Amino acid sequence: MFTRAFANTSTTLASHTNILLGVSPLYHGVHDNQHFIVQENFLTLAEFLKAAGYATGAFVGAFPLDRRFGLDQGFDVYDDDFGHRSSEREMEIERKAADVVAKALPWVKSQRSPWFLWVHVYDPHDPYTPPAPYAEQYTQSPYDGEVAYVDEVLGAFFGELRLSRLLEDTLVIFTGDHGESLGQHGETTHGFFAYNTGIWIPLIITGPGIKPGSVDHPVCHLDIFPTVCDVLKLKPPEFLQGRSLVPALEGRRAPKRTLYFESLAPHYSMGWAPVQGFIRDNLKFIDSPIPELYDLEKDFHETENLASNRDLKDFKKRLGEIIEQYTSSEAEKSGKSLDSKSLEKLRALGYTGGSVAAFARRSYSPRDDVKVLLPYHNRAEEAFRLYREGRVQSSIDALKQIITERDDLGLAYVHLAIILYNEKRQQEAFDILKSGLSINPQSYEIFSKYVGLLVRSERFAEVLELFQAHYLKEMDHDPKIWNLLAITHLNSGDPDGAMKALEQAFSMDRRLPLTQFNYGKLYEWIGFNRKDRKAVTRSLESYKKAIELDPEFADAYIALGVVYLRSGEFKGGIYCLEKALDIEPDSQLAVYNLGLAYLNSGDKSKALQYFRQYLRDFADDLSAEELDKIKAVVRKIEQLPDK
Repeated sequence: MFTRAFANTSTTLASHTNILLGVSPLYHGVHDNQHFIVQENFLTLAEFLKAAGYATGAFVGAFPLDRRFGLDQGFDVYDDDFGHRSSEREMEIERKAADVVAKALPWVKSQRSPWFLWVHVYDPHDPYTPPAPYAEQYTQSPYDGEVAYVDEVLGAFFGELRLSRLLEDTLVIFTGDHGESLGQHGETTHGFFAYNTGIWIPLIITGPGIKPGSVDHPVCHLDIFPTVCDVLKLKPPEFLQGRSLVPALEGRRAPKRTLYFESLAPHYSMGWAPVQGFIRDNLKFIDSPIPELYDLEKDFHETENLASNRDLKDFKKRLGEIIEQYTSSEAEKSGKSLDSKSLEKLRALGYTGGSVAAFARRSYSPRDDVKVLLPYHNRAEEAFRLYREGRVQSSIDALKQIITERDDLGLAYVHLAIILYNEKRQQEAFDILKSGLSINPQSYEIFSKYVGLLVRSERFAEVLELFQAHYLKEMDHDPKIWNLLAITHLNSGDPDGAMKALEQAFSMDRRLPLTQFNYGKLYEWIGFNRKDRKAVTRSLESYKKAIELDPEFADAYIALGVVYLRSGEFKGGIYCLEKALDIEPDSQLAVYNLGLAYLNSGDKSKALQYFRQYLRDFADDLSAEELDKIKAVVRKIEQLPDK
């Protein structure tokens, strides 16, 4: 057990890239979960072992490790089936540890050659929702409940491996990708700071010939790849930046070394000042506009900043040398960007006047320090919590106050706009987003929310204007923004523009149900407007594909049902609409269309049932004119003769 093991980064994708490539983010260029992909020219541990004759399998638990980010390189099997993928909060899509293990166990039992297995469980991670009985046992600490649940699942997993005699000749490495602050230093989860709460991780290594013991000198994720090479007697690649831990496993103390770390997610996603540093001789230096220095021997929890009493010139110089030493010319390529064919398609759409490099400043003041900005971020989250509790005006007032104090905090604009929009103060919501984007033109957080709300309000001309005025780098890897553009083009009578936008979205993620759904909308439009039967058939196929990708996609069932109805296939239409209503019992569209379906199929009783339900449940959402029309339909149905 290594009691002083550290992650080199504080986010999921970056840390796993460090582990599987054996180099720091300075070398491979992946710094957080959202803006980077692992380039194909880098050699992964899976590729290395595959070349040495090993079968390779990966079973991962959450979307930040989706294959689109590039870590599937070298794996014979890369199982990232998280179920439905229609969530707006895509980065939170996950599956339980038991589901991951249930997929991994048959694979490893079926192997007849040397194998390399990566099992990734995500459960001890925000949001903390342990299953029963751990939810009841850990009501005061659901995070601990998730840890206990994973402990049980992995215990059973290793028990199965042991019974199958699959551990006798197996090297097992257990680690975490990052820590969790749980409120320490004002950080509720992780990914903002690089304190030990966020980068101190477990590391346990066991296998044939390894005697139980404890190692207290600093090690890091970069050491895992060379350790595997050493244990397996394979010549390590020359580019590796870590050190083999085999000497430590044999009881020898490693020579002193310097460990690099960083926390750059806030920098790349919000433009905050970067956080980078190193650990050496029990001293930890954190470089930021407000620098920090800690003696980890005396103060492992980093409560006393020694920076004000020390000359930091040598520390800054040493960090600069580390950065220069570890950086490769290939690092910049990991910043997500489209291939040349995709860029050509974008130019055809008229949206590439050149990608704006997000937050490309070179100097920062204490005002930009994460320590200064995170409290405002936390206040914005707290204000939104007030809204969810029903304290609407208090929430609005709190967010407006934050914007007054910090007009560069995108989250405050977004939360305020959502609240105003939901409270039917739509123009105020749009004014807030317009103001926020004018002050923060590189904020994708504000831009994407602005586009989304404009589309919801069917203000399509404004959406097109917004796309013409802004092109942000994040658009290169966000299929949902291109889906919004496709909807805009289609509703503006431009199916060709919609097709090009959907092709962009599809090139980024072929498994996104939303894209298949919008293909269905496009082909439906073409089919019925141009009387093209083949296009109608393709719309049905696209809607079915969306449902296949997400069996809980109620809107896809509704759309499929409507196409069946428009084609005169009432039985199929009714089935799909009732299926949608099973998934979403309060679906206004499903209820209305079921009324129409039964009316057109000649079932007066069922038609009345659904139209009366529509009036009962949704009258408050209807204008006076719409309400009168539905009431007139009900009266007309009531006058029809019974069959």
